[in-house]
Amino acid sequence: MPRTNFTVVTKFTFEGFSIFGWHHRLILFVAFLILYLLTLASNAIILTVIHLNRQLHTPMYFFLSVLSISETCYTVAIIPRMLSSLLNPEQAISIPECASQLFFYLTFGVNNCFLLTAMGYDRYVAICNPLRYSVIMGKKACLQLAGGSWIIGLSTAIIQVSSVFSLPFCDANVISHFFCDIRPLMKLACADTTIKEFITLLISLYVLVLPMVLIFISYVLIVTAIFKIASAEGRKKAFATCASHLTVVIVHYGCTSFIYLKPKSQNSLQDRLISVTYTVITPLLNPVVYTLRNKEVKDSLLRVLGKKKPSLRC
Repeated sequence: MPRTNFTVVTKFTFEGFSIFGWHHRLILFVAFLILYLLTLASNAIILTVIHLNRQLHTPMYFFLSVLSISETCYTVAIIPRMLSSLLNPEQAISIPECASQLFFYLTFGVNNCFLLTAMGYDRYVAICNPLRYSVIMGKKACLQLAGGSWIIGLSTAIIQVSSVFSLPFCDANVISHFFCDIRPLMKLACADTTIKEFITLLISLYVLVLPMVLIFISYVLIVTAIFKIASAEGRKKAFATCASHLTVVIVHYGCTSFIYLKPKSQNSLQDRLISVTYTVITPLLNPVVYTLRNKEVKDSLLRVLGKKKPSLRC
């Protein structure tokens, strides 16, 4: 029989890290706040350095700057509300606010996945087809790849948010997470979610598996081309240009795939801790890795800080 006695939910609260005591939550608040501020600052530095140094006005750094903007927006959609919930676990979020958070989270998250794919293609062209690199990776191609990533992110978010929030929510209103994510929201729905879960699985396969396959193919071709380089110095330089991107890809896709491609999990705390990796740590990892492992960016940063004079070439 259909249910007749239920309360329609208009607001949610996050379980988040409320199982921890006040002192532990305060420690987490300080740690996440520091990481958040570092993320904002480091991405701003990356953008400033790339903007000021004309030598960095290349496709590789164009994609890096777009990724920095996307990562910044991604963290703004998640972390401020998470910090607020750490201090006040009872704080509520309305359904429209929750839908907005999920929309922006998915838009920028999916955009990041396809931007990383575009960066992998850029590295493939640079190493496997260097003589035609400037022609293939022209300004128009870069804008099309970046614009395509944004369009895929927006369309995916619209489909997924419409799917989730077409479900009825009643009685239960505590989300077993620290932000409005797909699976924790579906657990609260008082209706059959089988079709919605299938849609989510298809979208996850498209957003995660397809980019991973494309990046894998790119790196198979890249490695093959690198081993054909005669000089050891040339091989080392080629590997160095890919190391930063590959590091970020492994961390980003590893953690995200674990959450969205695995069967239903009963350990929501474990899922939350893993989610911290790709919502808090990975956005900081991108600028740090690209700065520490990239000599051009480090040299440009030192020049901006006035600690290194520009080299003079005849």
